[in-house]
Amino acid sequence: MTFTDTLLLAFRNLRQSRLRTSLTTLGVAIGIASLAGMVSLGVGLQEQVVGRLTQSGVFDSITVTSGRANIPGMGGMGLGRVAGRGGRGGRGGPGNTTPTQPAAPLDDAAVARFAALSHVRDAYPTLRIPMSYQYDGRTNAALAAGIPESSRGEGAFQSITHGTFFPDATGASVMLTLEMAQQLKADAPGSLIGQTLELSYADSAPNAQGTPEFVAGVQVTRVSLPFTIVGIVERDPAPGANLGLSAIMIPLEQARAINARAIANPQAFLQGAAPQTRRYTAVTVRVTSAANTQDVQDQIKAMGFTAFSLNDALQGAKRAFLVLDILLALVGSIALAVSSLGIVNTMVMSILERTREIGIMKAIGGSDRDVRGIFLVEAATIGLIGGMAGIVLGWGVGRFINIGANIYIERQGGTAGDLFSLPWWLILGAMAFALFVSLVAGSYPARRAARLDPIQALRHE
Repeated sequence: MTFTDTLLLAFRNLRQSRLRTSLTTLGVAIGIASLAGMVSLGVGLQEQVVGRLTQSGVFDSITVTSGRANIPGMGGMGLGRVAGRGGRGGRGGPGNTTPTQPAAPLDDAAVARFAALSHVRDAYPTLRIPMSYQYDGRTNAALAAGIPESSRGEGAFQSITHGTFFPDATGASVMLTLEMAQQLKADAPGSLIGQTLELSYADSAPNAQGTPEFVAGVQVTRVSLPFTIVGIVERDPAPGANLGLSAIMIPLEQARAINARAIANPQAFLQGAAPQTRRYTAVTVRVTSAANTQDVQDQIKAMGFTAFSLNDALQGAKRAFLVLDILLALVGSIALAVSSLGIVNTMVMSILERTREIGIMKAIGGSDRDVRGIFLVEAATIGLIGGMAGIVLGWGVGRFINIGANIYIERQGGTAGDLFSLPWWLILGAMAFALFVSLVAGSYPARRAARLDPIQALRHE
C-alpha cells in the first residue's frame, strides 16, 4: 500500500464520521487556542516592556556613581564626615562608623574622562534639583531634571505632544510632562506653550560672619527665575528616575548653574562646600550602541567608579519572562491534554466500528504497518486541522481582548499597545505541538488496530 493510498483511506474514514471528527478537531483547536493565547500574552508583555525601555534609550545608558559606602546608622544620607567630627555623630557613637577607601571624585573632570572613552557618544551629570514652581497663584514643589542637548529627538522626546524641544541649550526654557501640564491646565494643557513658569530654589552663600567652611556663616536665600514653557512630553523621559508626575525639565546647562548654588545635597550644605568643589551624585554615560554597554561599563569600573546599566538586569528580566512563558504554556496545555483524550476516544470508537473492515484489509494482504499508518494519518490530520483552527481562534480572541484592554487603558490615561504577540516561531511551534500530541494520542489506537487478528475481525458483526 502506497502512502497516497493511506492518505485517501484516512481522509475517507474521517469523512464518514464527520460529526465525531469535527467535535474532536474542535477540542484540539480549543486546546491550541488556549496554548497560543497564553504564550502570546507572555511574549506580548515582554515585547511591550523591552520595546518601551529600548525606545527610551535606557539600554544604551550607564549610570555611574562614586561608589562610596553609606555609614551605618545614617539611613543612606552619606553624612559620615559630619558625624565623625564630634565623635558622637552616629546613632551608635564613634564605634558605629566603618572606615572605607576614599571614593573616586565624581566631578566635571570625571565626566570629561567618561566622554573620552571609546564607544561613548555623551556623558553628563544626572541632575535632579529640588525646586518649587509658581503658576496662576499656586506654589508647589517639584524636581527639575537637567536634559542634555543630545536627547533631542530621542526616547520620549521623539513624540512631543505640544511645542518643541529646547530651542536653545542654555536658554531659560522648560518642558513639562503631560501629567504636570494637565495639573496646571486640565482642560487645555497645550495652551501652556509660551507662558512663563517661575522656578525657585534655595541658594546658599557665605555671609559677613562666616566662611564657606563654617556652616553657621552660610546665608540661605530664595532665588526665583522665569522660564518659558516650550514643550510638553507625553510620558516620563526617565522611568524610575524619581521624576514623578509633576516633573519639569530644563536645559542641562541651566541645571548645572542652578545645581552649583542650590541646596540639593544636605552633606554639601552642612559642610559649606564651595560651588567649584561640588560633586555629582550620579553621571549618565550614553554609548553608541547597546552592544558596547558592557565594554564601556568595564572601563568605568576600572577607573574606580560604580557603573550600572539596565543590561545587567535585562538577562534577569528575560529569565523571568521565560519562566512566565513556561507557566502560561503549561496552563494552556491543560486544554490540549484534555482534547488528546478525545482523539483516543475517537480512534478507539473507529476501531470498534471498522473491525470487520480491518479484518478484510489484512486478509487481502494489508500489513500491520499499513493499518497502523492509516490510524496515525487520521490522528495527524485531526491535529493539523485543529492546530490551524486553534491558531486562528487564539489570534482572534487575543485581538478581541486586546481591543477591550486598550479601551480601558486609554480611559485610565495609559498608552495603548499590543498585549498579545503571535510571532512565526509560536505559530510553527503550536502546529508542531498539536501534531505531536495527536500522534501520541493516536499511537495506542493505531497499535490496537494493527494487532487485530484478521480471523476474529472477519467474524465481528
